[in-house]
Amino acid sequence: MKTLYGIQYLRAFAATAVVVFHAAERTGLHFNIGAAGVDVFFVVSGFIMMVISARRPLKPLSFLRDRLLRIAPSYWLVTMIMIAGAAVGLFPNLIIEPLHAIGSFLFIPVPSPNGGHLWPVLVQGWTLNYEIFFYLVFAAVLLASARQLLPLLTGSLLLLVAISSFAAEPNLLVRFYTNPLVLEFAAGACLAQLWLKGMLPPKVIGLTMIVIAIGGFAAIEILRLGFDAWSCGPLAALLLAGVLAQEKAGWLPSLPILTYLGDASYSIYLWHTLALAVVVKAGLHLSVPPVLIAAVGTFAGVFVGVVAYEMVEKPIQRFVKRRRLPVNPVVSGQPAP
Repeated sequence: MKTLYGIQYLRAFAATAVVVFHAAERTGLHFNIGAAGVDVFFVVSGFIMMVISARRPLKPLSFLRDRLLRIAPSYWLVTMIMIAGAAVGLFPNLIIEPLHAIGSFLFIPVPSPNGGHLWPVLVQGWTLNYEIFFYLVFAAVLLASARQLLPLLTGSLLLLVAISSFAAEPNLLVRFYTNPLVLEFAAGACLAQLWLKGMLPPKVIGLTMIVIAIGGFAAIEILRLGFDAWSCGPLAALLLAGVLAQEKAGWLPSLPILTYLGDASYSIYLWHTLALAVVVKAGLHLSVPPVLIAAVGTFAGVFVGVVAYEMVEKPIQRFVKRRRLPVNPVVSGQPAP
């Protein structure tokens, strides 16, 4: 699949938004809408998986293997660092329990001993639990014909959300997997279908969609409105649709820095909280103004993520690609989001 600059730029902005959100959160500032970077990631993920499946024949097991090898190694490494850090006292507030740690490695939501939420040891890893779940659903519908794939995928995710609505008192695990967030993957897959069929709106309408989406996110932040998947999901889908319309029209220039940050977005997402923890602790100790701490923390988070991308993620992926034996040679070379 050729490089889609719009996808890369959205990944870069989404990862940076999450870093700013965490930096603001830890310094008492307000940038809650930065958390909507996750909604953008989910919509983009659905888009990428659908496009890949349309352009390369995928078998369920090889698809799952490739996705797991793409996501798990770096995540497991950061999780092990968190556990080791807690063991030697670097993270004094982090409680480690065996069952919770095992669930973290297996991408299974387990109530955290640090507050009871369904967060893994690396808190932001909760989104990866959704990613892996989406991959499982996607692999299951790959058994159907290409024409049936999107209806089955969308229908399955809609059914899950409906279960939550009709269940009297769903437990934590049921609420997790039936969260409307899962519909964001379906939205991305639907946009992929429109992209593949050339049915995206003209560039001017697409630009209007981008403005509306950004305006919506800005309004949520400025007015400090409550938000969830029902508000941010449609805005994220609208943003992606608008960007794809510009891509189709050839209006998106090649911006190497943003393209690179898009490539590094996964590592930025995984590693940035480690850098933030150091910067925030040092800044508070030195009585540095919160705004400055957040700014330095954001830079440090992105920087550490980029270093991890070069020093950890890329070497791991090179090693994986050399050592693994492809189950399906056509799939083995697929690009990773």
